[in-house]
Amino acid sequence: MRHLWPKVCVLGSMSAAFGSVLLSEENTQSDRATLSSCSADTETSSPYELKLVQVLFRHGARTPLKSIPDVMEVQWVPTLLEPPAHCHINYVVTDLTGGPKPPAPIEDNYRKNILSGGTFPGQLTTVGMQQLYELGKRLRRRYIEETHFLSSTFSPAEVYVRSTNIVRTIESAKCLIAGLFQQKQKEDPVPIFTTEAESEILYPNYHGCKLLKILGSHRWAESSTLPDIAADLQSIQSALGIAAHQHVDFILIRDDMVARETHGLPCPPELDTWRNKVEQRAVDMICYVYQPNKRESLQMCVGPLLHTLLSNIDEKLQGASSELNRKLFLYSAHDTTLIPCLMALGVFDMQWPPYAADITLELYQHRQTSQAFVKVSYTGKDLLIPGCSGLYCPLEEFKQVLSSYSLSSELYKSLCNKTEGLIKP
Repeated sequence: MRHLWPKVCVLGSMSAAFGSVLLSEENTQSDRATLSSCSADTETSSPYELKLVQVLFRHGARTPLKSIPDVMEVQWVPTLLEPPAHCHINYVVTDLTGGPKPPAPIEDNYRKNILSGGTFPGQLTTVGMQQLYELGKRLRRRYIEETHFLSSTFSPAEVYVRSTNIVRTIESAKCLIAGLFQQKQKEDPVPIFTTEAESEILYPNYHGCKLLKILGSHRWAESSTLPDIAADLQSIQSALGIAAHQHVDFILIRDDMVARETHGLPCPPELDTWRNKVEQRAVDMICYVYQPNKRESLQMCVGPLLHTLLSNIDEKLQGASSELNRKLFLYSAHDTTLIPCLMALGVFDMQWPPYAADITLELYQHRQTSQAFVKVSYTGKDLLIPGCSGLYCPLEEFKQVLSSYSLSSELYKSLCNKTEGLIKP
């Protein structure tokens, strides 16, 4: 295991690099203008007509989920959470059918603890709100100002907003909408749809899927005990003066470190020399947990979400009555959502997704042939997906790329319950 597991994500990194090389080569050819992200799609001469946009994004900067024990504390004071006036919109949080907002056990767990300074763990900060507002402005430039694809005022018939039932993702969705539409909305509140924790598909659901819990829980525990990671962890605990009995890992350390840096709060000086190693080992851990070389692992992590994204495309192309006017799907989620999605697409670059990172899927139809294409971008940069013949990926090729990982809700539920006799893989 020691010699094999790091290669898993190295391969993913190589495929991403290979995709970048292909993209670079393609952009040197005569059809560079056609492949250009902005110019081609804004000109009426473009052979491609934009039909649908889906944006899966991470929430903005937040307070840490846990503080690193036994190290210099910082004050996470309530003033760090004050919402900017330009992020205000009239919105309502509902379940998927428009009914009352479901219970939020994950959020309730956050609020059982208080960080030094008086705030709760995992709360969206003013910085994070501004990050999502800026992402909304970027989408506005792209889809309202440049391409005139969306109306300049929010319309629920045109835009569907879905979030995990956690305050930071709900507030992130709100701030994105404020930036995208510059607070312009009809009189009705913006609906933000959520679901109960047991049926959530916007992150790997260890609580709602028995099989994933069995397969994943031991890998989370093992990820800190892998020889190289364990040796580095022991060294950093010693350097930071963290007692041996304290339960810490590189993902926890990274989470607190990045939260501090993002908000200009001090880190222990000893952490400066460890910063790159913390980033590397946190990614190594998540690669071990998600096993990107194993189809079943990514299926159970994001299979239903990928199926939903593909279904939205099919329904748009088929002209389903409920989706006739739908042009934009927004999904407010987490780093633990984006990482397995990037792995399934073959483009995970071995870098932890930053706050407010987004994966955007654009659906196009060729104006003459009506053939469908999908274009994928990550943090605003177009990606050539391995298995696709071009930046504008023919829909059948794109479906083939995700065919190993996409799971219908029925099949997902069936697999989740198939745990008889399974103790450890």
